[in-house]
Amino acid sequence: MRHRLGSVLITVMSLALGVALLLGVERMRSEARYGFTNTISGTDLIVGARSGSVSLLLSSVFHIGNVTDNVSWETFKKIERNPKVAWTIPLSLGDTHRGYTVLGTSDAYFEHYQYAQKRSLGIAEGERMKGTYDAVLGAEVARSLGYGLGQEIILAHGSGAISFVEHSEDPFTVVGILEPTGTPVDQTVHVLLEGYEAIHKNFHSGEGHVHHEGCKHPSHKKSASSLDAFDALLEGGVEEDLTPTEITAFLVGMKSRADAVMLQRAINVHEGEALTAVLPGVALMELWQVVGVVEKVLMVISILVLAVSLASMFGALMMSIKERRREVAILRSVGARPRHILSLVIGEAAVVTLASLLVGLVFFYGAMFLARPVIQERVGLWIEVSAPTSIEWMMMGVIFCAGVMTALLPAWMGYRKSLADGLTIKL
Repeated sequence: MRHRLGSVLITVMSLALGVALLLGVERMRSEARYGFTNTISGTDLIVGARSGSVSLLLSSVFHIGNVTDNVSWETFKKIERNPKVAWTIPLSLGDTHRGYTVLGTSDAYFEHYQYAQKRSLGIAEGERMKGTYDAVLGAEVARSLGYGLGQEIILAHGSGAISFVEHSEDPFTVVGILEPTGTPVDQTVHVLLEGYEAIHKNFHSGEGHVHHEGCKHPSHKKSASSLDAFDALLEGGVEEDLTPTEITAFLVGMKSRADAVMLQRAINVHEGEALTAVLPGVALMELWQVVGVVEKVLMVISILVLAVSLASMFGALMMSIKERRREVAILRSVGARPRHILSLVIGEAAVVTLASLLVGLVFFYGAMFLARPVIQERVGLWIEVSAPTSIEWMMMGVIFCAGVMTALLPAWMGYRKSLADGLTIKL
């Protein structure tokens, strides 16, 4: 191997890159699945208008797609008053800001919404929404748009990056920015239900601003008419009821998780308002079966890369045997048994494979350390740098066995053909 150091190093590097790629795909696959299934944690039920479980999950949690109907506020409050319910989080969707989803909710969202094994949302800068026209941005929204505290933003009616119907009469002010979560929360603009209701009352009525107690933005002190403006000047503001009449969906946390299935059944068979209640874990698994084909494609690609690397090692061993035929013939002529020849070739393959695994691990962890911040920033996926998992150890064991197995045919051919032409004088 020292005399053939160049070809051995090329084989080791080729196989090491295949090992690093295979381990990298497996780690990203497992972390992506972990992040996907942990997008929402600690929530027992998701309740919305009558629809499929996957479509309700996509619209309420991942903010993908449109809902067919809404849930009345009376029904929401009725379920909230259920003695078995610990907390609820109302969700109102339908508006955007420069392509990012706007979510109308309550303060319960920051108190009870959890992700990734019951991790709570954290405020990186500023504070939660308090005024009617306050907004809290997800980490990705603030980073990509370059927004900071005090930034005024205009919400747009409907979905899409470009909208021609904007709520320009009611700008919101950024009062907080959330910590990165690696979930759709990072790509969401959060406002209070009162603010969400206010802009839509104005939008549907065609009137001016709604002034609400706690709103400090100067532009919100305007009213629909001069008489209203005069009254506002004398009385210090016009108080309006901004309680929503309906919401898109809501999350439910139970006092006992054992009661979740019973409440789910009661909601699904309710004869009044047509509702659907789904268990988040079950819906996530159903959705993963749909999108999980991507991970299978990535795994197939990495396996093919590894197979090409093993084939290159096989070719290198075949060339090695061809170059060492005379050496093997001399060994046989002095009494070397088949197991001696076999141990020489298999030993070389084992050393090369083991070295490739070690170098591949170095490449793998080096790439993880370097790429982790970029992946977190661009994709929102946090890659955990930890010791190899049981699956990764098993994969490396399979690679080692496959590398050793590739030496069997070259060893057998070297033993059978070496004596026939290894001592032949070449002219």
